[in-house]
Amino acid sequence: MKYGISILSVVPGREEASDKAEMVTQLLFGDHYKIIDERVNWVKIRVAFDKYECWIDRKQAFEVNKEIYEEVETSREWNSCTDLVNIIQNAKNNELQPIAMGSVLPFFKDNLITIGSENFAFEGTAVHSSEALSRSKILENALLYINSPYLWGGKSPFGIDCSGLTQMVYKIAGKKLPRDAYQQAEIGTTLSFVEEAEDGDLAFFDNEDGSIIHVGILMNENEIIHASGKVRIDKIDHQGIFNVDTNTYSHKLRLIKQII
Repeated sequence: MKYGISILSVVPGREEASDKAEMVTQLLFGDHYKIIDERVNWVKIRVAFDKYECWIDRKQAFEVNKEIYEEVETSREWNSCTDLVNIIQNAKNNELQPIAMGSVLPFFKDNLITIGSENFAFEGTAVHSSEALSRSKILENALLYINSPYLWGGKSPFGIDCSGLTQMVYKIAGKKLPRDAYQQAEIGTTLSFVEEAEDGDLAFFDNEDGSIIHVGILMNENEIIHASGKVRIDKIDHQGIFNVDTNTYSHKLRLIKQII
């Protein structure tokens, strides 16, 4: 078994081993993974954070030994960036590199990051996963993504999908969620009515076939923040999401889950 940690800002994770394949997720800086299959120019990985599997370009992979991987994995703690854009500087060549909000900082100490043979100085704001998870922190994180463009498979402020938004917002607040909306719908406690929901609860929406296709974060006064075209705030009631720009319902409500 081989192992790796992302040392690039954003790495596309694809459904198949091809640049033309659908991007299903992204790796941000510091995400660690197992390599479970290989091609000449591609490696298939299983992301440790959410067990998601995808293919990444071999040129964008950075291998580490088992000891480093397991040290990151067994710590069960992580530091995460909370500024929209943070900066790291490579100690070898002094090159600067932007990293996005929600990136992980392995072996973070005294504003330094050490990953195998690579050393980086960090400039930005970071929080520790042991900090108390709160509804106010979830909403605070979510509002930082306002107007981020929708991007299928995206997980950064420069492009994000609906379940990427909920996963990243909870991640920064110290809570792990699965990657896809239908997976997120399987955890937590089901609420019967919108009126029972509190700030930070998740609302899920289905299509005509009954499949979960969308998720958003509930806010005060029957509002929801979600990624649809861009990260935006709309109204929600027992029918679903009411788009304030088009004055129509855009998504049909299926269920509400309390995660914390």
